[in-house]
Amino acid sequence: MAVLEVKNLVKEYAIPGQRPIRVLDGLDLVVEPGEHVAVMGRSGAGKSTLLNVLGGLDKPTSGSVACTADVGFVFQSFHLMPELTVLQNVLLPAMNGRGKKGGAAKARELLARVGLADRLDHLPTELSGGEQQRVALARALMGEPEIIFADEPTGNLDAMTGAEILDLLFGIGEKPFALVMVTHSESAAAKCDRVLTLAGGKLSPRP
Repeated sequence: MAVLEVKNLVKEYAIPGQRPIRVLDGLDLVVEPGEHVAVMGRSGAGKSTLLNVLGGLDKPTSGSVACTADVGFVFQSFHLMPELTVLQNVLLPAMNGRGKKGGAAKARELLARVGLADRLDHLPTELSGGEQQRVALARALMGEPEIIFADEPTGNLDAMTGAEILDLLFGIGEKPFALVMVTHSESAAAKCDRVLTLAGGKLSPRP
C-alpha cells in the first residue's frame, strides 16, 4: 500500500484584482513504502509549495492528498526553536504527541547518532549550520516517521557538510522510510530511486 497518493492536485494563490496564480496544475504522485523520490525544477516552479501541500502544511485548492504514514520534516532553514536547547528541539515531536516511546532517552540516542552527543544543552545560535541541520534531522526522526519531506536539506550548507548531511539522511533510519526531497543538487538526486521534474504545475519523470 502506498504511503502517499496524490490525485489531480491543484494549488492556486489568489491575487486581488487579478486571476489566481496556479502553481500546481492537476498533479499526480504515488510514493511507495521506503521509496526515495527527488523533485527537481527551476526556481519558482512550485517545489516548496508542493512539499508543503504534501506534508499537510498547506491546503490544496482541489484534488486529494492521501498520506497513510507518520511524517517528518527537514527544512533548508532548519526551523529550530531558538530559545530551546538542542535536546529540547529534538523532543518537540514527543511533546506534540507524535513521538514514540523513549522520550528523552530516544532524543539523546538520535543526537548521538548524528554526532551531537556533547551539544545537548547548547542553543541553536551556538551551532554551525551543519550542526543545526543535524539537529533538524534528529528531530524529524524522533517520531519514527514512515515518510520524510525534505526541502533543500543541503541548500544552506557547503558541499562537504551537505554531503555529510545526505549520508546521514540516507543512512540513519532504524527502519526504511520513504523520502520526498526537493533539491537542486544533482548529487542528492542521484541517491534517490526516482527523479521527477516539476514544470508547468505537473510532475514528470526526468529523462
